[in-house]
Amino acid sequence: MLKKVAILANGGDCSGFNAVIRAIVKTAEKNGVECYGFLDGYRGLLNNDFVKLETSGLASGILNKGGSIIGSSLNANVFNYKVEENGQVVYKDLSEQCIENVKKDGFDCIFTLGGDSTQKSARDFAVRGLNVIGVPKTIDNDVACTEITFGYNTAVTVATEAIDRLHSTAETHNRIMCLEVMGRNAGWIALESAIAGGADVALIPEIPFDIQKVADAIKARQKEGKNFSVVVVGEGATYKDGEVVVKNVRDGGVGVINTQLGGIGEKVAQDLEKLTGLVSRNTTLGYMQRGGTPTAFDRVLSTKYGAKAMQLALEGKFSTLVVIKNGKLDYVSLEDVVGQNKEIGAVGSGTKEANAKLVTMDDDLVVTARSIGICLGD
Repeated sequence: MLKKVAILANGGDCSGFNAVIRAIVKTAEKNGVECYGFLDGYRGLLNNDFVKLETSGLASGILNKGGSIIGSSLNANVFNYKVEENGQVVYKDLSEQCIENVKKDGFDCIFTLGGDSTQKSARDFAVRGLNVIGVPKTIDNDVACTEITFGYNTAVTVATEAIDRLHSTAETHNRIMCLEVMGRNAGWIALESAIAGGADVALIPEIPFDIQKVADAIKARQKEGKNFSVVVVGEGATYKDGEVVVKNVRDGGVGVINTQLGGIGEKVAQDLEKLTGLVSRNTTLGYMQRGGTPTAFDRVLSTKYGAKAMQLALEGKFSTLVVIKNGKLDYVSLEDVVGQNKEIGAVGSGTKEANAKLVTMDDDLVVTARSIGICLGD
């Protein structure tokens, strides 16, 4: 009998966190299960810092709120955790402390709301005996085994609105307007927002681009009397034979992603101005894509995910991730989610072993973009 469960939100914030939390809590209460939330993700699990979640208390009125009412942690890999001993920085596997906390607190299941890295740690805890159920979160939409993650639709909607606004400036001043969007190594946000916003060019990480071909596409528009263009650039996009542009390298510790991407949009804008003769400007959308009110789509998706996660717990189907498969709610093993990335404590994303879902050349979005004349730089 399930009596007591806990939720943790981990990784970068995104819209929909609270809607998932609310759905888990409401479903738990309907089935006589107590619900708690660890504060600040895996860091809260390590510090055993949690609060009670009830629809008559903290979990009330949160459906439309951005962010996470229980916080979220970045760079908190408890299997390789950064600590200071005798004035020196060392890395320790503190996962056993987390497991002891869960046992001591009497939690029958932990729900992990997060992306690749979060679910990699969830899998590693499952291997060590914890009852874990994951819910796929990330604006990047790159979690394996599911068709869509919560938070993605809101990010695409924000990016699309930005493209709409840049269109008017581009047309008024006969300029090239570039928009750099998030997504790391996945081009989902860039590609879908480019289609939704009527952009002329979409540069994504999965297709290294030839800047001259991009310039030629813009010049072709000029011959048609269109002296402006809108270019969407994924932050992880690269020039052919080039490397990803890194804004900063952080010292977040072993077993986490320390590279902060950014700057490719500005470089593309500068090069296009030289090659086309048109004034070119870049806007980096940044954290606007993460924050704020979730779309109706994300509220519904998050609610579906949360309710399904709690149902899986009631059925004893642990070590799983809730997914959308063929348009319907389903679940898969966390082993399938991490793929070949089996080493305990390894980085959850950004490596060759990681099982991130990237844009493929036969994806409907790629086929559609090519069909309507969006230049992809190849």
